[in-house]
Amino acid sequence: MKKTLYTLLIASILLTTNACTKLNETILDETSATGLTERQIADGIIAPVYALLPNIFLHTNYFALQEISTDEAILPYRGGTDWGDNGIYIAMHTHTYTSTDPNIRNTWNLILQSISRAVTAIDVLKTSKDEQSKVYLAEAKAMKAYYNLLLLDMFGLSFVKENLGETSKIIRGEEAVNYIKNELLAAEGDLLTNVGPGRMTKGAVWGLLARLHLNAAVYRNVYGNSFDFKTEDMDKVIEYCDKIINSGQYQLSRDYFAIFNSDNHDNKELIFAVDQRAELNGHNRMAYFSLSGDQFPLPAFPAANGTDGPGITPDYYRTWVNAYAPQDPTVDPRFYRQNLSIYSNPADSCVSEANFNMNRGILRGQQYGLIRRNGVFVRCGNGSFKVGRLFHDTRNRPTLPVDFTEQIDFTVAGSNYNTGYRVLKYEFSRKSSSGRNLGDADIIILRLADIYLMRAEAKLRKSNDAAGALTDVNTLRASRSLTTPPPPLNTMSLELLYRERGFELYWEMVRRTDMIRFGKYEDRWTEKTNSDKNKRIFPIPQTAIDGASNIPNYLVQNPGY
Repeated sequence: MKKTLYTLLIASILLTTNACTKLNETILDETSATGLTERQIADGIIAPVYALLPNIFLHTNYFALQEISTDEAILPYRGGTDWGDNGIYIAMHTHTYTSTDPNIRNTWNLILQSISRAVTAIDVLKTSKDEQSKVYLAEAKAMKAYYNLLLLDMFGLSFVKENLGETSKIIRGEEAVNYIKNELLAAEGDLLTNVGPGRMTKGAVWGLLARLHLNAAVYRNVYGNSFDFKTEDMDKVIEYCDKIINSGQYQLSRDYFAIFNSDNHDNKELIFAVDQRAELNGHNRMAYFSLSGDQFPLPAFPAANGTDGPGITPDYYRTWVNAYAPQDPTVDPRFYRQNLSIYSNPADSCVSEANFNMNRGILRGQQYGLIRRNGVFVRCGNGSFKVGRLFHDTRNRPTLPVDFTEQIDFTVAGSNYNTGYRVLKYEFSRKSSSGRNLGDADIIILRLADIYLMRAEAKLRKSNDAAGALTDVNTLRASRSLTTPPPPLNTMSLELLYRERGFELYWEMVRRTDMIRFGKYEDRWTEKTNSDKNKRIFPIPQTAIDGASNIPNYLVQNPGY
């Protein structure tokens, strides 16, 4: 989206930022808009509808709920000093989270605020005389539906609010599925096709409709022992996926990791994403989150490093090993890319700034990188940068190598700074002076690979069309052809399709939703034994329930909390 859509603040509109469940907003009288054009008003009112997406997708909000609650990511109390946070990440992983969890509360509040802003925008745009307002109105409606889809997926409910002065109606189950579907369909006709991926487009709506229909069986009966995947839903998944694939507008990337590069805004695989370009002061922290605090990716910035956050569980890692044994998982280019010989050739220890580049994907074993002493990087005699084995100097453990291990758990040994294989899927932004700012890679919400995988799953669930599903999956695998692509599969089943989603979409905040749909969320994995079906959806934050207490029985806590 244009910079002005995120930054223009117009004097005529004052948007409240409270997270009140009633979704109230305050709009100043139009007489205060002297001197502003209709276009300026329209630009200004649509901007806040998107503005909180970067906050929702912050590494400690939506990512924590969708990934650390699963078998893909685990975040221990590092060294007994870091990421303790009163046990919230341990609770998230073990499914003992509560209604006072701050990450759950923050995610809820941000989504509620965003719905509120969408309602405000709709109220203004429906009477605007500017020709662009018709498109903006459709975007606001579709974004409101998207935010409600997030709420339905995570909290089991959605909010219906059409007018500013009314109290929102809370809906669940079938009613919520139909509401979101109808809202997306109502917006589709007036949306554009060529303004993505940072704005809502027809393609984004088709992808969200496919995702809604694919998960509708869960949303209708979230606590069920099994799910009824209706034929008509699977037909719709296939229909909307066909529309996207046949549109010719999107393209699978030959280079898998280019999808997650800092300049991915123009990557043809992206359908809908959080616009994080640096001119918008993006703060994509996906690269920073998992790396070691002693990995410094940028010779230009000696303060830019990782934070020793989550690693992948041994259970998830073993899905790769088991799939490709006796070969190493690196046979699949989605698993790992080596970008600098130093990581396998320690003798190559002097590297120019232009040639230094981090490896990508899942990082294992001893790590090599820039050596920092007294806040500056060590240089070789020719002025290039010294590269060598890394130790945990920033953690005051200079004898502990940055040697990532398969083991990671909540024991003392398993919680050390070196435990767990790490993920560097999104590129560490070369503009980020700290790793915590100017992360300008767009965070992906929908991309074409997911469309192929959703269509394959729908074919399997509809009529056990293994041949059709296999074609979709192998088309996707073969597309990663910058290097040798992953070998084609010979058979297809729901179990293999689930595994393939884990290979293609890891760390992309779909794992929890996938695990529930495939009946895996109550399984056991590293440090997690809880099999309570109530944990499929999160508790409504206690602050929200307290805030709505003046309306009896309006906001009722989810079962089990």
